[in-house]
Amino acid sequence: MKRRSLLKLGIASGVVLAVAGGSLALLKPGLLADGKLSPAARQLMRAVALAVFDGLLPAEAAAREARLAAHLDQLDANIAGFPPHLRGELSQLLSLLTSSGGRLALTGLTSDWAAASVADVQASLQAMSLSSLGLNQQIYHALRDLSSLVFFSNAASWQLVGYPGPREIP
Repeated sequence: MKRRSLLKLGIASGVVLAVAGGSLALLKPGLLADGKLSPAARQLMRAVALAVFDGLLPAEAAAREARLAAHLDQLDANIAGFPPHLRGELSQLLSLLTSSGGRLALTGLTSDWAAASVADVQASLQAMSLSSLGLNQQIYHALRDLSSLVFFSNAASWQLVGYPGPREIP
């Protein structure tokens, strides 16, 4: 293949990917109009929370589900406080990660977030954190840090991790 043909192919592929990604973000945004997580994004962040906080969440299923629901509600509240441009970027990222192609390309997960096992999500997050691509590392940090910020700043989580809370200054 000649150099000129290769350049044309690269430009055409870039345009197709940009149009496909932009269309996907417009048709299936990661955040709803009110700034809350879409149902698909909620499943994604639930899977991330299960993977990151494995062993810290209550063992009983009902208590664990209640804690996860509270975590996701708090995540919605925190995202609502983000500047509009940051919410837009987060919406695009969540939209991409909740699509089958985006999830497979960026995380390597073959199954949907709701169907993926905790071990699979943990392995995927670990692979992203060690990836040689800066984009994968940024996605890993965005998902983990956003989830950790909400979890560890909530006083309801402190008991789960054995933190007695801040000391009073005499």
